[in-house]
Formats: sequence, structure tokens, C-alpha cells
Amino acid sequence: MWPYHPELLEQPVPRYTSFPTAAEFEAIDAGDYSTAIESTSGDVSLYVHIPFCEKICHYCGCNTGAAGRRHRLESYLEALHREIETVSRLLPSNSQVRRIAFGGGSPNALAPTDFVRLVDGLIIRFGISDPVFSIELDPRTMSREWAEVIRVLEIDRASLGVQTFAPHCQEAIGRVQSETLIAETTDLLRNAGVTSLNFDLMYGLPQQSNDDLSESLQRAVAFGADRIALFGYAHMPHVVPRQRAVDARFMPDRAARFGMAQIGFSFLCSNGFSAIGFDHFARSENDPLAIAAQAGTLRRNFQGFTDDNARALIGLGASAISSFETLLAQNEKNSGRYRMLASDGRLATVRGRSRSTDDRTRGQVIEQLLCSGKAQISSETEAQVMPFLMPFLERGLACCEEGVISITPQGLPYSRAIAALFDPYRDHPPGRFSSAV
Repeated sequence: MWPYHPELLEQPVPRYTSFPTAAEFEAIDAGDYSTAIESTSGDVSLYVHIPFCEKICHYCGCNTGAAGRRHRLESYLEALHREIETVSRLLPSNSQVRRIAFGGGSPNALAPTDFVRLVDGLIIRFGISDPVFSIELDPRTMSREWAEVIRVLEIDRASLGVQTFAPHCQEAIGRVQSETLIAETTDLLRNAGVTSLNFDLMYGLPQQSNDDLSESLQRAVAFGADRIALFGYAHMPHVVPRQRAVDARFMPDRAARFGMAQIGFSFLCSNGFSAIGFDHFARSENDPLAIAAQAGTLRRNFQGFTDDNARALIGLGASAISSFETLLAQNEKNSGRYRMLASDGRLATVRGRSRSTDDRTRGQVIEQLLCSGKAQISSETEAQVMPFLMPFLERGLACCEEGVISITPQGLPYSRAIAALFDPYRDHPPGRFSSAV
């Protein structure tokens, strides 16, 4: 069992899908973004954001809204196509897009024909050949027509937003979807050629018991999920207004959440899954994530843990974030203002952060700690962080020898808290980030 030291988990910390995190973003000039794209070489990945869902869940902290009227989707797609045109012109010929990830929201909130046109536009504008596709899907709006599109485009990586199989928990978070629906969606995707299927699950939900979590894990395994991402629900209604619809009176407390994380880890590792980082799991040792974890090449980006080694990630769509060696850049979040910028042929980037040499060094340490559980640090950094690291060392949650800091197996649930010690921006107001577990 993991040792529970609540005093070491009191400080909310970022998920560190980037460094510096979005909390440090500020206004930037679109010219900086343009320069970053024009300076890119080698492999590039694209992330395409679709900020719409047919139904909005109470718990969701993503930048998404109800699909609603048809013209909203049409005008957004028109702007997105224009942004694709604008950005693709800037990318040098010695760059090659290898991967395209579609997220949201729910990409399958789009009509299948609109999605095909979007993919065609990306392939033509960026001159892409044989890319690796991945897509996030909402089971509630999955259809045979969408499955056919996935088959024709040869999308073999998909992620389903399952969250929980417990009906009372589904009701509490506003995401009701039957087990039959999940089964039908899984069958559609497998028949369409999806070979890597991820289930997103959550713990710490309102009215969720240990038995509820265990049953959801068992069903996900029985459905044949190749990967499982097990996230702790972050209840921050002061940041995410729609979460005010969630009744927080019956949510598990911190100790219960910690126990749930332990239940999930133990169950999955005992049922054929390998732990990837601190919240991802892969069923097969031949899974690209598992291979990357073993080889020490696992990375972390805005989609979580990944085997993607491209150093440049270009985000397209409202709120999408691009990542380059020296710059993080985020598009306008508001879909209306995004449409105005992109439709006018202008870059939609409005916020971001230049990454100093120190940022890059610290970001590498944080990423290595979260991805491989150890990192080389300088003697100067060691001296700076040692007073804060000592409580973790004394409890056997980490060790530091010859300039290498390592997180022990018992310290795994404290990974984000330990990584945060290397973040000079971590002094944030309470409530800015979620619980570490």
C-alpha cells in the first residue's frame, strides 16, 4: 500500500502538460508565433481543437460549448480551414507533419462529411502523407456513419470519454451513457480498424464508492481497452462555472481519493496493464506508450503522456496551444473572437510564454520526473530544492544520489508534488490548481 502523508499533498499543483504552465501565460505578439513556425524543422505534430459537444457535462473543464445551431459549427469550421491555410504557408518545406490529434470538446459533434473535409484540408495544405491519427470521441454521439469515416481515414487510435459505469455517478456529473452504448461504440470502433482504444475513467466523483470505481475498472478491462487513463476529478467551480451543477456534498474526501488512486493502480497492474507515469496504463508491452516508458523516451504534452517525440506541436482551433522549444502559444479561447481573427487570415494566437533557458532546463527535469521517475539536476538546483525535498526524502518517497533525484515506487502518487518543487512559479493563489491525487 502507498503510504499516506496528507501534509505533502495539501498544496494543489499543476498537471504539468507544459512548462511553464498556462497559468503563466501572458499576452504575446502573433509575430513571435509566426517566427516560431517559420523556424521549425523536422517532425511536427498537429492538434486540432473542436470546441463543441452535443451535450455538455457538468464536470468538464475543457473549452467546449453546446453544438446547438448548425451555423455555429459551419462558421467555426470555415475559420478553422482559414487558419489551416494561414499556418501551413508559414511552415518550412524541411518540416513534415507526422501526427494529427483531434480533441475537444468532441470531434464527433461534427457531421462526418465535415470531418472528412477537415482532414482533406489538413492533408492538402500541409502536404501530409501517411500520418498517425488519434481522436477523442463521445460515445453518446457515435454512429455507424462516423465509424465508416474512421475506417476510411484509417484512424487506429481513439479515446472514449467513459468516466464511470456507475449510473448514480453518471447522473451526478451530467454524463449519462449506458453500458450498452459503450459496448456498441467499442464494437463499431474495433470493426472500423481501431487497434489502440483508450478509456478515460475518473475517481473522486460525487457519490462514488470504492466498489463503484472497482466495478468501472473491471468493466473497462472486460471491454478490452488497450489503454486506460485514470484521472482524479478536479472540482473547481470557481474556475469552471458549469461545475456548480455538481453537488459537492457527497464527494470522497482527500483520504478516500488517495485510496481510490491506490485501488486503480493496484487493480490495473494486477490485470495485465503496465503503469505509464502516474495516471496512464497500457495493456500490452508492445503498446507504443509502454515501449516509450521502457526506453526512457516517454514524453508529456497537452494530451497527457505520449510516445510522440516531435519537438514542435502546432495547435489549431480556439484555445489550442502550440509548443516550440522557445515558445508556448495559445489561440484565442472565445470561439467568436477566434472566428474573427482566423477568418480574416490572421494568426489567432493571443497568449503564451517565451521559454527561457532556465524554463527549458526546469521543464526537462519536471518532464523526466513525471515520465521516468528520475532526473539529473545540477548541484545549484539541488541546493535550492533540498530544503523542500527533505520531507519526501525522509519518508522514503524519493532519493537523491550523485545529482540524480528519483521517485521511489512508494512515492509515485507524490510525483506531481515532487515535480512542483522545481517550478519557480508554483506560488499561486489557493484554488488555482487541482489536488495532486
